[in-house]
Amino acid sequence: MNKTDLVDAPYLRTDLPEFRPGDTVKVHVRVVEAGRERIQVFQGVVIRRQGGGLQETFTVRKISFGVGVERTFPLHSPSIGKLEVVSRGHVRRAKLYYLRERRGKKARIRERRLGDEELAAIAAAEAERAAAAAAADAGSADGSDDQVDPSDTTGAGGRETEAPDVQTDTADAPAVETPAQAPAQEGPPAAASDGGMAQTEPSETGLLG
Repeated sequence: MNKTDLVDAPYLRTDLPEFRPGDTVKVHVRVVEAGRERIQVFQGVVIRRQGGGLQETFTVRKISFGVGVERTFPLHSPSIGKLEVVSRGHVRRAKLYYLRERRGKKARIRERRLGDEELAAIAAAEAERAAAAAAADAGSADGSDDQVDPSDTTGAGGRETEAPDVQTDTADAPAVETPAQAPAQEGPPAAASDGGMAQTEPSETGLLG
């Protein structure tokens, strides 16, 4: 096990079916042109799989208008939208370079018949991939709910805290009015003082007289 395997593990794709050299596959490639994305299907025979881990690649060969065309794809690249296995071939080599020199019927590959054990293994692998995809979707949905819930609770908490603030303001209002009421109650003494001033005025007039 290499030190980089732990770093590469999150980027490895597990949604691709099992295939090997000799199989005919359809590769759905994402192509971006003029800011738009479209899907381009490339169908051919897998003539090579090499590398391992995140650097693994495979080469697909097809005949287009009598000319052989080969494309090499990174297996774990996000540019591959989907990969479909059309048929499985029976070959005895890992690298099918001999197909480059053959034409017509000589370039045909005999189809491989799958046994019950292989079919069961393929069905189990597809079930595991479907379960993993469903778990990933459920995890993303739960993550979005978790992000929404805290915002709601904080909002609710903010509202609850604002309610006591409003009550405290209303409670403080009478407290502010009480000092204003005190001078109002002290009105009669002020009137008495005014009365005293009224009494002093005649006395001053009397002195002036």
